[in-house]
Parts: sequence; structure tokens; C-alpha cells
Amino acid sequence: MFTFLFTVTVSLLCAAGLVEGSEVTQIPTILWGLKDSDAPMNCSHTKDVTYFQMYWYRQLPGEGMKQVVYTTSSSKPEYSGDFSEDKFSAKKTVVESGSFTVKKLETGDSGMYFCAVSEH
Repeated sequence: MFTFLFTVTVSLLCAAGLVEGSEVTQIPTILWGLKDSDAPMNCSHTKDVTYFQMYWYRQLPGEGMKQVVYTTSSSKPEYSGDFSEDKFSAKKTVVESGSFTVKKLETGDSGMYFCAVSEH
């Protein structure tokens, strides 16, 4: 029996100092997944190359937004708090884009996931 257990609403993070308008694009905008499958997301921007830092955030229902991982194209991802590479994969090989995957979906993974870019 197929059961849909995971819904992700993917959105832009338009916070002061991080993103200005539609220069950052995150796809897909809505993602459904089955238990134990992976949920890949992509983020890109049209800002200049000084915006090489990318952040991924998660907001679960009824909770505040939490930073999952920080990435650059020149270093390994830095996971925050209890978040780890075992559950989340973040890749950024070029300045203008990056990817993020929630691995082995569980019901508790359902929420909103955001990307943001920042200038150094």
C-alpha cells in the first residue's frame, strides 16, 4: 500500500540581509514523497559571485525556523545542532547554485524548507 507521508512546501527566504526579491529561485515549490524515499531540492541565484554562501532552513509545523546547514562552493557543508549528513545532504559545487536532500523520509520531516544566500 502506498502512503504519502511527506509534504514539503519549498519557499524563498526573503529576510533582511539574506535575499532581495526574486533573485533567488528554489525548486520544486511543492514536493510530495513516500516514506523511505529521498526529497531533493535545488536553489539558485542571479546575484553576483560575492554571494557564495548558501543556507538551508527547516520549519516544522508549530515551530520556528531552524538552520540545517551552511554551504559554500569551496568547503564542506557545516551542519547545525542535531542536524547531520546522515539525514540531510547538501551540495554546492558552483557559486550560483546548490542542492539539498532530505534522506529516507519520515512523517516528522513534513514541513517548509528554505534556501537563502548571503554575501561574504
